[in-house]
Amino acid sequence: MLRIFGPPGTGKTTTLLNICEKALAEGVKTQNIAFLAFTRKAATEAKERATKKFNLNPETDLPYFRTLHSLAFRLSTIKESQLMQKENFDDLSQRVGVALSVTKAFEDDMEQVVTSDHPILSLINLARLRKVPLRKQYDLSNILYTWEEVSYIQRAYDAYKLSNMVYDYTDILENFATKGIHNCPAFTLCFMDEAQDLSPLQWDIAHGLDDRSTRMYAAGDDDQAIYRWAGADVDHFINLNGASEVLEQSYRVPRAVHRVAEMIAGRISNRFPKVYRPRQEEGSVRRIYGLAEVDMTEGTWLIMAQANYMLSPVAEELKNAGLLFERNGHRSISEKTSSAVNGWEQLRKGRQVTMATAQNIYDYMSGNGKRVARGFKRFSAMDDGKMFDLPTLQLQYGLCVGDDLAWFDALDKLPDVDRVYISALLRSGEKFNATPRIRVSTIHGTKGGEADNVILFTDLSQAALNEYGDDLHRVFYVGVTRTKENLFVVEPEDATRSYMV
Repeated sequence: MLRIFGPPGTGKTTTLLNICEKALAEGVKTQNIAFLAFTRKAATEAKERATKKFNLNPETDLPYFRTLHSLAFRLSTIKESQLMQKENFDDLSQRVGVALSVTKAFEDDMEQVVTSDHPILSLINLARLRKVPLRKQYDLSNILYTWEEVSYIQRAYDAYKLSNMVYDYTDILENFATKGIHNCPAFTLCFMDEAQDLSPLQWDIAHGLDDRSTRMYAAGDDDQAIYRWAGADVDHFINLNGASEVLEQSYRVPRAVHRVAEMIAGRISNRFPKVYRPRQEEGSVRRIYGLAEVDMTEGTWLIMAQANYMLSPVAEELKNAGLLFERNGHRSISEKTSSAVNGWEQLRKGRQVTMATAQNIYDYMSGNGKRVARGFKRFSAMDDGKMFDLPTLQLQYGLCVGDDLAWFDALDKLPDVDRVYISALLRSGEKFNATPRIRVSTIHGTKGGEADNVILFTDLSQAALNEYGDDLHRVFYVGVTRTKENLFVVEPEDATRSYMV
């Protein structure tokens, strides 16, 4: 297994695809190449880039460009009908007397899989991913449940799956690692991207794939390993036997930011030593006391903090400034609201809108003849695909107002907070229906992202202060290296509860 270390912005995925391209030119079939990623986002990006670069059909030509979980399920004996679903977790909740909340596995390319985010079940899965006894994982955790409660849920959970012959997210990996790996094709080339984030259980699979591959590459960067809390075993990646290669040129990080990044990397006690060159541009690093010191009306921006709760005041400040942004994957003004406001203004200009937009407009208007006549608030399926102008809506679909009312007055059910925010956006010249230039995120949530300008808060939560060490150094290394041009470091509220950048 050859390691490829890809420091920030060095084009790790491009390097792997270049190796693919060379192999294809030598006659290797796409079906004999596996490109496995840790997250759905990374797997999708690799698949899309390979499809475009090699002019391939993503469905038929790249069957093994997917997440590790997805590969494990595809090649396992577990059927889709045997996967734990919401009704299974609801049933188990009733039996044990504990509400086991459910969430979709959004970070994977397996829409059919449902997982629980209940702390006890999360702890059980973490122990399995790390291949350690549950009691040991419990003793390492800060979970607010007794050992008796955790042990009881574990026994009940295992018994439920066994009696109902159903499997969960982690079962897919365990099943593949012990049984399914023998059904895996023999690959000519196998790539494991973001290898620093693999858990011990996933490393078992990686080594099994290595045994069945002519050549295997494990690509990643130990300095960016920020998921140890989720079971990642970065030490395994660092200590792998065999040859290694370091990508030496960053196409993202400017020189001024590179110096800060190298200073932070130097604090990491356990790392693979590597040297890479920054871009020729100097860039800038500037210390500020707040967002008011920065003009964010142009360019792309990434605003990051160590903990999510620290970003709520940031969101409020951006709204007050009339700036459009995205937080946790959601636009600061919803697509529905944008559609309704923009759609109404299009109607006033004599243009047409789709049925979906017309429905959004009606949803923000009062019925009973105030804005829309009684019985006309909902469009029917028969209207799907039609286009509507203002006269048609007035004559045939119960609209009671005309183009003399701007959106502010026409959409009388629009919440006041949205009304005020949209007005601020328009005053500042922002196109509220555009793709946000500004992204607000925790550092963990933005790994892999980049922006022209980065604003980095250095305040730390109590949990981070309690675990100050290599993991925290890596988190802030990732934070500063998202920068393409300018890094703004926000001075902390309390220097004794902050990270020194």
